[in-house]
Amino acid sequence: MHEAHLYDCREDGFVKCNLCSHRCLIGENKTGICGVRENNGCKLFSKNYGMVSAEAVDPVEKKPLFHYLPGTDVYSLGGVGCNFRCLHCQNWQISQTTSFDYLQEISPEKGVLKAIANNCKSIAWTYNEPTIWHEYALDMGRMAKKNNLGTIYVTNGYMTEEALRELSVMLDAFRVDIKAFSEKFYHKVCRAKLQPVLDATIIAKELGMHIETVNLVIPGLNDSEDEVKSLIAWVLENLGENTPMHFTRFHPDYKMTDVASTPVLTLERIYETARDMGIKYPYLGNVMDHKYCNTYCHECGSLLIQRSGYNQRNVDLKGSYCQKCGEKIPIVIHP
Repeated sequence: MHEAHLYDCREDGFVKCNLCSHRCLIGENKTGICGVRENNGCKLFSKNYGMVSAEAVDPVEKKPLFHYLPGTDVYSLGGVGCNFRCLHCQNWQISQTTSFDYLQEISPEKGVLKAIANNCKSIAWTYNEPTIWHEYALDMGRMAKKNNLGTIYVTNGYMTEEALRELSVMLDAFRVDIKAFSEKFYHKVCRAKLQPVLDATIIAKELGMHIETVNLVIPGLNDSEDEVKSLIAWVLENLGENTPMHFTRFHPDYKMTDVASTPVLTLERIYETARDMGIKYPYLGNVMDHKYCNTYCHECGSLLIQRSGYNQRNVDLKGSYCQKCGEKIPIVIHP
């Protein structure tokens, strides 16, 4: 096991973990909520360091990230465990287990070499919650930066300021799920709280990370007009009008198979609300070949990037500029 960062040993032998916003108090030979950080002799150890459940070369659009290195591939890694208990989790087979059976070990060095060998422009820690992989991602990310690779967290955002500040030396993109805009939803569905996610996202923005938000729209649970407008207003006030907001379609899964898929009309209504309120780059997700999956110039309305699934075609985008009107588009391009 690998000794963890960000913890305090108390006189009573308990360890306080300061990595995620649960700030678990962990007894001897016990783990926190995540199931992968264990108190051993008043030292906290990361049981999951380098233990990989899934690896793939993905289009970066799959994360989804539409304004960070568009059109490039990302080397994606997932582990096991999570600090949430989402009833609708799409990757529950790995996020809701802490079994290390059948996992492969990939060192930080090997991960970077694999990314380079596969002509990837970035590395993403994804599929399950990367916060609980902190030491591993930090070590690999530092090596990635030395090799001109971008770095991505696909995260629920439930991390402390201490964790974010450690990550800031290497983390470029913070693709955060804002699962709802109500504490009631977070408590009932995720066994967590909303406010720490919002706080962490603001800090990530202040630290210079590229931010894109994802809101999985679940019928009857987080799709009311008032809640959606409150989320959009918060993004405008705290992250800015250029922040890409992805509103994605829910499909029944895990412990939420009794809720129907999101009507496309609902997603279209939310997209139009976001645009009307001032978000320059709203998007729809989990809907195939929809015009609202494309990128349009916020100044002249020209089609810049056309998307079909995870494939994209540049239409009127040259570098990060609209070819029609010359407007600079807030997109991170690989150097």
